[in-house]
Amino acid sequence: MKRTIGGIFIVLAILGLITAPVQAGDINLSAAASLREAVTELTANFTKKNPQVKFLNNFAASGALAKQIANGAPADLFFSANPEWMDFLKAKKLLDESSIAIFAYNSLVFVGTPDLKVKTIQDVATLEKIAIGSPKSVPAGQYAMEALKKAGMDKKLANKLVMAKDVRECLMYAERGEVSGAFVYKTDALQKGVKAKILFDVPQELYPQVTYPVGLTVSGS
Repeated sequence: MKRTIGGIFIVLAILGLITAPVQAGDINLSAAASLREAVTELTANFTKKNPQVKFLNNFAASGALAKQIANGAPADLFFSANPEWMDFLKAKKLLDESSIAIFAYNSLVFVGTPDLKVKTIQDVATLEKIAIGSPKSVPAGQYAMEALKKAGMDKKLANKLVMAKDVRECLMYAERGEVSGAFVYKTDALQKGVKAKILFDVPQELYPQVTYPVGLTVSGS
């Protein structure tokens, strides 16, 4: 990323909060997998107005991206699916803390084939295989595990959980019928063409509000 594009200006510009043109440069952008469509649309629209700017987008689980950045992978902007991985990079002095802002919110749902008679989180115990993102690196999986624990379902489902590398892989498993159902973000389930059906919304009182913080890395500021 050229130093002529710098600081909080580029974050605000990409989020559409300012419309002034920016100078030429490449931007390495790392974003949570569940933000693929939103970020792709945002960056495409930004490039239309600023053709001198090129985005190099990298989508994966937030934890995987944060670890890549910590290990020296090129990144100017980081969109996380929870504050935890922002804090991870902040602790390593790799983020410009003054640039961090909340980009979006989301919620957790359970999806499966339309014929499944599953209406509550307790009903999930009747299923054979349930996909969640690996809680160690996938925020959606972490939220799902928190919800299961608070609902007293984690031990009942311990041998039924199938760990996925990110929330999109969870959705893919459910669509292919490789699992009975999956915990995913609502925005993923509502994508055009998704075959899996939302069977129920996970009660918000069972897990923290899903937030997507965005911030500049030190190398991108």
